[in-house]
Amino acid sequence: MTRRNPQTRRRALVTGGAVRLGRAIALGLADAGFDVALGYHRSAAAARATVRALRRRGAAAVALRADLREAAAARRLVAAAARALGDLDALVNSAAGFARTPLASAARAEWDALLDVNLRAAFFCAQAAVARMRAGGHVVNVGDAWARGAPAGWSAYAASKAGLEALTRVLAAELRPRGIAVNCVAPGPVLKPERLAPARWRAITRGRAARPADVVAAVVHFATCAPSVTGRVRDVRGRRP
Repeated sequence: MTRRNPQTRRRALVTGGAVRLGRAIALGLADAGFDVALGYHRSAAAARATVRALRRRGAAAVALRADLREAAAARRLVAAAARALGDLDALVNSAAGFARTPLASAARAEWDALLDVNLRAAFFCAQAAVARMRAGGHVVNVGDAWARGAPAGWSAYAASKAGLEALTRVLAAELRPRGIAVNCVAPGPVLKPERLAPARWRAITRGRAARPADVVAAVVHFATCAPSVTGRVRDVRGRRP
């Protein structure tokens, strides 16, 4: 187990940090010297397991439930993370919904749910987090390469991720004078959702699923880089078969 030194470790909040890619990001940050608060919605058992894994790596860790579809949830989540760990050095907006919204059948509630979690929550988590950050802080948004070319039927998801890239650039310009960097990691498809059949997943990814380790490395880089590295969107795509 890594020995923990509270004086040298930094502090990060990872939304959607209990499972899948968010969990991998949380563990990668712990290995890079961060204590980690992870936000989760429904995956309580997985969140507890992730906290145990983080602590085995020598990190202080806490799991915090938040429904980021609620307008005030972002502010409460950041406040709880700061109470548990101290003021944040990094925020990773990893929470995301993932669903098709075909033009002929999608309802407004489906659009709203995706935009609320994938885009609005990222803005308000950043708003709350940077109020507690000193110069040298980092906001890392987890986007998606589908922002610039999703398959048919994924309009709301693609629009939310395109908005996240635009948000990254605008916030980077706004926060540059404060020495706070804002960047975005935009992977291609990474981990197959349980509800998708393997054949459907192969069709969606065209055989080019990205490696989680590469995404984690990009997030850790942006969470630790110089403040002058800001406003960037880094694609992380799988290799061609």
